[in-house]
Amino acid sequence: MFSHVMLGANDIEKSRGFYDAILGVLGHKPGVFDDKGRCFYLSDRGVFALTRPINGETATHGNGMTIGFVASSPELVDAWHAAGVAAGGQTCEEPPGVRSSGGRTLYLAYLRDPSGNKICATHYMSVA
Repeated sequence: MFSHVMLGANDIEKSRGFYDAILGVLGHKPGVFDDKGRCFYLSDRGVFALTRPINGETATHGNGMTIGFVASSPELVDAWHAAGVAAGGQTCEEPPGVRSSGGRTLYLAYLRDPSGNKICATHYMSVA
């Protein structure tokens, strides 16, 4: 459905270290920089990117916004969460675990990245 997701970050190097850690757990390569100083994580299914806001103002997180990353097992969700905390992320919401929503059973973990963005790792256990 999406071609890419781009997040604002105030410290691109710190954010890159954080995302290299959590996305590496999920099997993605480290981020690469373009000539504008933006950091890109490329895959055959889409692109995730980090940038300083082009208007020159401070990056802020979106209230009510969450970006979710797919994980192939509950163990990878837990590893993702642990890597994120070790790389400077902060746990938010409930601890990693099973949740039900809309007839689906999911294993989820939530973090705030170094810029305060809310992110999630999701393993789909069953779909209605």
